[in-house]
Amino acid sequence: MPLILHIETATIVCSVALSKDGQLLALKESETKNSHSSELTLFIDEVVKSPGFVLADLDAIAISEGPGSYTGLRIGVATAKGLCYALDKPLIGIPTLKAMAAGMPHTPSPSLYCPMIDARRMEVFSAIFDDKGNEIRDTRAEIIDENSFHEYLAKNKMVFAGDGAEKCKQYLENHPNAVFLSGFKPSAKFMIAFAEEKYSNQLFENLAYFEPFYLKDFVAGKPRVKGLD
Repeated sequence: MPLILHIETATIVCSVALSKDGQLLALKESETKNSHSSELTLFIDEVVKSPGFVLADLDAIAISEGPGSYTGLRIGVATAKGLCYALDKPLIGIPTLKAMAAGMPHTPSPSLYCPMIDARRMEVFSAIFDDKGNEIRDTRAEIIDENSFHEYLAKNKMVFAGDGAEKCKQYLENHPNAVFLSGFKPSAKFMIAFAEEKYSNQLFENLAYFEPFYLKDFVAGKPRVKGLD
């Protein structure tokens, strides 16, 4: 059974996990803002070595493919692809929101699950999943207001989680069918089951052409020029 390294950098969380036979062996993560570039390789080294393995022992590397933070995705994917090239290992891409939905605690009654990632201002990246993990509404970037998700909330309990859910809360927290999970964070460990399934079915990414799922184009801020403010 495979030994798989899992990398989650699409959100504010920098998270690295190691699994074997579908079981979590080691996990290292941080919520320090803008820390992905300085922490990621250290976390990888630690989670691989702590159970007594070396990088060459890996069978595959799984990466959280987005959507999410442009910088986090770029750092995570570049690191994962570099390892795959150097070690001659396959790359497995896992949709970020799907992994988040799998990690959300499920309610006793049937509900819909809406993981959300902050996309700046009042915009979020979100998707909607049912109790069985099936995506019933595609991933999209959207601006939240009081009418958001009304067609789903009218007939279903909906559970919202992630840093993007805090934006949604001010508009929907008083709706009787809206449930907000506080303190929920994405984690590389939520990727394990999906990575195992893809490994078993040999569903690997093309290293040469794989790119993160940014969903939105990156827009850089314009530097100010002294004297022109």
